[in-house]
Amino acid sequence: MTATTSTNMIPRKFSLSPFAWLTCALETRRERRALARLEAEALRDIGLTKSQARAETGRPIWDVPCHWQN
Repeated sequence: MTATTSTNMIPRKFSLSPFAWLTCALETRRERRALARLEAEALRDIGLTKSQARAETGRPIWDVPCHWQN
């Protein structure tokens, strides 16, 4: 897909430089590892279940929300 001028048409190409992408990917991995170490009580505090946290931590580092990619 190509970039669009309308903000209503969300899909865009991943526009980060390779260095910025790598930095983002490594930070994502660090955050997901920290999430994996949280106890059930801490997960409840942030509104997640253990299964939701497990699903998030199992995602590959390039699998991030669309709004991170712009």
